[in-house]
Amino acid sequence: MLQFQHVTKRYPGGKTAVKDLNLTVDKGEFVCFIGPSGCGKTTTMKMVNRLIDITEGTILVDGKDITKQDPVALRRSIGYVIQQIGLMPHMTIKENIVLVGTLLKWSQQKKDERAKELIRLVNLPEEYLEKYPHELSGGQQQRIGVLRALAANPPLILMDEPFGALDPITRDSLQEEFKKLQKELNKTIIFVTHDMDEALKLADKIVIMRDGEIVQADTPEEILRNPADEFVEKFLGKDRLIQARPDVTTVKQIMSSSPVTVETGESLKQAISMMRKSRVDSLLVVDEEKRLKGVIDVEMIDRNWKKSTYVSEVMETEIFSVPQDSLLRDTLHKILRRSLKYVPVVDDQHRLVGIVTRASLADIVYDTIWGDGLEIEEPIAAAAE
Repeated sequence: MLQFQHVTKRYPGGKTAVKDLNLTVDKGEFVCFIGPSGCGKTTTMKMVNRLIDITEGTILVDGKDITKQDPVALRRSIGYVIQQIGLMPHMTIKENIVLVGTLLKWSQQKKDERAKELIRLVNLPEEYLEKYPHELSGGQQQRIGVLRALAANPPLILMDEPFGALDPITRDSLQEEFKKLQKELNKTIIFVTHDMDEALKLADKIVIMRDGEIVQADTPEEILRNPADEFVEKFLGKDRLIQARPDVTTVKQIMSSSPVTVETGESLKQAISMMRKSRVDSLLVVDEEKRLKGVIDVEMIDRNWKKSTYVSEVMETEIFSVPQDSLLRDTLHKILRRSLKYVPVVDDQHRLVGIVTRASLADIVYDTIWGDGLEIEEPIAAAAE
């Protein structure tokens, strides 16, 4: 899909930003470039769509040398998303989404259909197509920036720190949404970031650079378990949970597979009975297909006891959940950031498959720091004697 063959970028005055870079990116692969400021990651990405020209070497997209293609046509065939989003303030959301289609002289019908198709992908209502960028939140604007990059259905998308300016919770949500979208559409992504947590969460392959050269390029799991050298170790940070416990990497490995649930059609009386029986103060609500629909607790029932009958009438539908293949360390950060007691775990059809609690995460942390506790108990016993 994308190949870098002995690629070098040298600026006037002798500064070399990228040195003899060799890398192959497979079709449908999500590759994150990361490294300290000035390492060459952004330069590498911008050479792909010829925003920066190569000094030496070859970049091939689908086997074709990019230097032998018209740069304007090349850029229109590659999606591009930047941190500043770059929406045109005087254009509607629809006009922004299909901007490349306008340049390619699509018919109005084709542009209208494509805009409606795309906005549904990110769960925004079609009415938003007639709004202007200033009427949307930062997270919504960034969604539109991603859709614009997808509009012409490019096989390759370049992303330059696209979520860097967003608040942490919006950023979490967009990262998950985009990763799911990328899997569904099978797009090849080159993603530049300075955030290692973001790279570990999103990437199929992480490329760590220093001084214009690749230090290590591998899966997140392999890099965490076997960092190439001391530079990579320091860049990762020794506090990363997965480094201390390489046998535990995903939520699925520690989740409880039997969360206490109630179906949407059950009565409040039945819900209270189930809470009492299971000695819990809340229940996860699912439909007949076990898809997660919400949560209900004692306080919700108490407030609505006299005016409501069924769980579906009372439950809270805005509930945070994580996919079962989510990184454990990432889920820990989210639980702490949101002060949650637990997080439901779902599969790719949003069916409830388990639950992760603060207690289960605490056990992992304790094991990471103190092992099985014998190292502590033995000195205490010796001191008592």
